[in-house]
Parts: sequence; C-alpha cells; structure tokens
Amino acid sequence: MIDYILAAIVAVLLIAGALFALSAAIGLVRLPDLYTRMHAASKVGTVGSGLLLLAAGLYSQELAVLARAIAGFVFLLLTAPVSAHLLARAAHLCGYALGAVSVRDDMRKR
Repeated sequence: MIDYILAAIVAVLLIAGALFALSAAIGLVRLPDLYTRMHAASKVGTVGSGLLLLAAGLYSQELAVLARAIAGFVFLLLTAPVSAHLLARAAHLCGYALGAVSVRDDMRKR
C-alpha cells in the first residue's frame, strides 16, 4: 500500500515538474525580450527542476539520495534567481533594449 502512495506522489511531482518546465520553455519562445525570457527561465525553470529532483529523490527510497535531491533543490532556489538578476543587470548596462510592451525601466538613469 505504501508503495502505491509513494508512486502516486512521485507521479504527481513528475507531472507538475514537467508542466513547470514546459511553461518555462514556452516562456522562452513566446516572451518578447531578454528580461522577460530570463524571468521565465529562472523562476519557473527552477521550480520545475526542483520538483523533478524531489521526485527522483523520493523514487530512490534512500535517505542519502533524497537528502542530495533536497540539497540540489535548495541550491537551485538560491542561485538561479540571483544569477538571472546579475545577467539581466549586465545586459541592461550593456544597452540591451527593453521590449516594446515594457512600460517602465526602473534601472534607467534619471
């Protein structure tokens, strides 16, 4: 019985992670400029990857593997948004223009 419950939890995590990864991929293709694409890749991609890691850790049924999966998820949560912010800042300082739909540039020098 516990195996079925674990399999159901892993299946839900896999499907949720795959849907988040799919929405990140769609965001990379459909969004208008570098900044919004980077937002989709860093935020949604991080959650999708984390859910997939957690599913793999639970499926292994080993505490060491689960601990590594959780550590990887925490590492992704800490590093991906920071690196995306720094890359977007570097792109802005190099003069990469905002998309036409952007209404405000908070980093613009006044």
